[in-house]
Amino acid sequence: MNPLQKGDKKLLNAWAFYDWANSVYSLVIASAVFPLFYMALFSKDQSYIYIFGTEIKNSALISFVTAAAFLVVAFVSPLLSGIADYVGNKKFFMKFFCYLGAFSCIGLYWFSLEHIYISLLFYFFGLIGFWGSLVFYNSYLPDIAFVEQQDAISAKGYSLGYIGSVILLVISLAMILSSPDEEKIMQMRYSFVMVGIWWIVFSQYTYYHLPKGNKNSLRVSKAILFNGFKELKKVWNSLEENIALKKYLISFFVYSMAVQTVMLVATYFGEQEIEWESDGAATTGLITCILLIQLVAVLGAILTSKASVKYGNIRTLIFINSFWIVLCVAAYFIKLPLHFYIMAALVGLVMGGIQSLSRSTYSKLLPETQDTASFFSFYDVSEKIGIVIGMLVYGIIDQITGSPRFAIVFLAIFFIVGVLLLRKVPNK
Repeated sequence: MNPLQKGDKKLLNAWAFYDWANSVYSLVIASAVFPLFYMALFSKDQSYIYIFGTEIKNSALISFVTAAAFLVVAFVSPLLSGIADYVGNKKFFMKFFCYLGAFSCIGLYWFSLEHIYISLLFYFFGLIGFWGSLVFYNSYLPDIAFVEQQDAISAKGYSLGYIGSVILLVISLAMILSSPDEEKIMQMRYSFVMVGIWWIVFSQYTYYHLPKGNKNSLRVSKAILFNGFKELKKVWNSLEENIALKKYLISFFVYSMAVQTVMLVATYFGEQEIEWESDGAATTGLITCILLIQLVAVLGAILTSKASVKYGNIRTLIFINSFWIVLCVAAYFIKLPLHFYIMAALVGLVMGGIQSLSRSTYSKLLPETQDTASFFSFYDVSEKIGIVIGMLVYGIIDQITGSPRFAIVFLAIFFIVGVLLLRKVPNK
């Protein structure tokens, strides 16, 4: 078969289809089913586990493991970026991380407290596999699409990912809810296997059409290996000449810690702190809330975009961060499912808005003559390091106080600091 040419519609669709394949991880594993499964392994009066020579609270433990995984990703991403444009077969690396993540998801079928160390490794490598494959997936975009095509095909990928992940989540939810209580855990295990198989099977269409990659070099030298870090250093040095961008990046780094942490711990918080009528009601309610957040996030992104046109990006971001402060404080007091549904809708509204507007604001502040790929690599690494800090802070407070309510309230401090820093950024 002759390779498809850059800009070919079939090639573009094949690239975008990888979002359909891998987005099931972020929704089913990271956000919805796995958090419910993990917490269900503990009895109501057992929220601590003896591990690593000490007793750790269950939700704090998963926060620490998540932080460790993102720390690895933050370090490995520049290494991968450094070789992505030089290695002759970047498809190999994309496949490697894809299969690492997918088979780790399948491995979660055997997740148990009795074998907690190997179980946490499956979770750990699943996260690394997902984010590692994205490095190479994203690096393909300029290879397969012309500049004028990139925005549209990137948006199509996100849309396919949303549709595919929701379909599998609904299937998983139907399996879980239609089973007796004693079989729900097993149905959750089956959903992990489904994620892995879905990821592997549907990615094959992408791999069939994607080119192997550039053939600049078949050997990865030390210079190439650390090229990603050199690019990050260049970006940091260039910030001295762009004060507005530097001030914005610092503010983004601070408030992004809290935003990403809320996304990752929302289900664990809801399972522990909300007074659900039954375990079945908790499962239905929490997954419904995850879907609600995703749906409302689309509306939030649209409304935020319109507000930024009228009031400016920085002012809009200040308002959204201020709203986040209110939500974090209010979370301390919510106990009933109805309160949690309302909170989920409000979180979705500002979640979609703050993510989309943060990236577009960063893009507007970039210098025109610089390499935007390096700047966005710096942006992504900053975001991941922020996740590491946010998850550690959340886990430590949860561990010390025994309640995630205090941890959520503490996250409001990040938003307060974010507002103060944003006020120093010119509103242009």
